Amino acid sequence: MSRAVAVRLGAFAGAVALAFAGAFALGSVVDPVAAADPAPAAGEHGAVPETGTHGAGHSETDAQPPGLAVSQSGYTLLPKKTFFQPGKAQKLEFTVQGPDGRTLTQYTRTHEKDLHLIVVRRDLSGFHHVHPTRAADGTWSIPFTFTAGGQWRMFTDFQPAALGKTLTLGADLNVSGLYIPVPLNEPASVYSVDGYDVTLAGTPVAGQESELTFSVSKAGKPVTDLQPYLGASGHLVSLRGGDLAYLHTHPLKGITFGTTFPTAGTYSLFLDFKHADKVRTAEFTVNVGTDGTAIVPPAELPGETPGHEETPHGH
Repeated sequence: MSRAVAVRLGAFAGAVALAFAGAFALGSVVDPVAAADPAPAAGEHGAVPETGTHGAGHSETDAQPPGLAVSQSGYTLLPKKTFFQPGKAQKLEFTVQGPDGRTLTQYTRTHEKDLHLIVVRRDLSGFHHVHPTRAADGTWSIPFTFTAGGQWRMFTDFQPAALGKTLTLGADLNVSGLYIPVPLNEPASVYSVDGYDVTLAGTPVAGQESELTFSVSKAGKPVTDLQPYLGASGHLVSLRGGDLAYLHTHPLKGITFGTTFPTAGTYSLFLDFKHADKVRTAEFTVNVGTDGTAIVPPAELPGETPGHEETPHGH
């Protein structure tokens, strides 16, 4: 090998090392430990007082939305492990550490549970809303099967007994195996799952409370006997594309939600509803603008027209 070639290779190696160093520095900022709490806006998930919209998000667009930090208000999410294998049942375990450095064991129940766990892959596929069990020492655990390789995100939604607000903490999980990204569903007003057609209507606007209304039908007929799920007719989780900022809402009435999207952008909406003793999830992609983006319902009942075709990006 000539000296000139060796010099060029050495320079290339140095550039790669600098690139990795820069990437490491950037990565350390993506999932921060929140040094200080931004003041929650009225109606925000965890804000005090609430205004009838649980987890409506931030009205101040410069405030950090929930779910982006592993620690807030002195409480820290501590997964027992962050590396998993795909396709087999494993135990997902974690604790929440309180401001005193001890494992949190006292919770205030919200929506019939002490803690809600959301697990989703970073490309927003494989959404799961589950409820782990807590041991006497404060350790939460649940059997969980990661369906594919890649980086996943876990969110813990809970209220410490000593704190007058709900917290949403998030942490990344690594699953080995081939990573094949799954594209989002295209924005549409109807999503079909297990023979049910779920319709979404509304005009979301960034930075303002937007009303979103869902309706459920089967075989062209409205479903009017939805069963209560977590104390309501439906349960909605919204995640912002790009950073997975978390907006956790509950209905104002029926399955109508008041939700504040903190910024313009693309959001994935996951509606859990219960019927015939089974919980199902409808997934929507919504493009939120600053001047109103209409979600136009179909002119006819979903059962009378070709339904929204499910994609591999299902629940």
